[in-house]
Amino acid sequence: MTKLIPVLLSLARPEGGAFTQFDQVIGREDGHIPRKYRELIALAVGFTTQCPYCIEVHTKEAKKAGATQEEIAETALIAAALRAGAAVTHVTLALKIFEQAPQAG
Repeated sequence: MTKLIPVLLSLARPEGGAFTQFDQVIGREDGHIPRKYRELIALAVGFTTQCPYCIEVHTKEAKKAGATQEEIAETALIAAALRAGAAVTHVTLALKIFEQAPQAG
C-alpha cells in the first residue's frame, strides 16, 4: 500500500507536490513542538481517522524520535477518548432534531 503513494503523487504532480510539501511539516525539527510530540500527534490523528498508512509511517518515525511503546499506547487511548467524546456530543444533535421533529401519528 505505501509503495503506491509515490505513484499516486506522480499522477497529479502539482497537487502531489503540494501535498508532499505540506505533509513534511510533521517532520520539522525547528518547530516549537518537538519532533517526538509531532509524531505522537500525527499518530493520534491516524488512529482517529483509521489510516493504516499514517499509523505505519508515524509509528516508525515516533520510535526514531524517541517515543516509547507506553507513549504510543497513551496516545491511542487519548485519541480514543476524544473520539468517544465526539460521538457522545453528537448525540446532542440527535436529541435536538428529535425535539424538533413532528410526532408520529
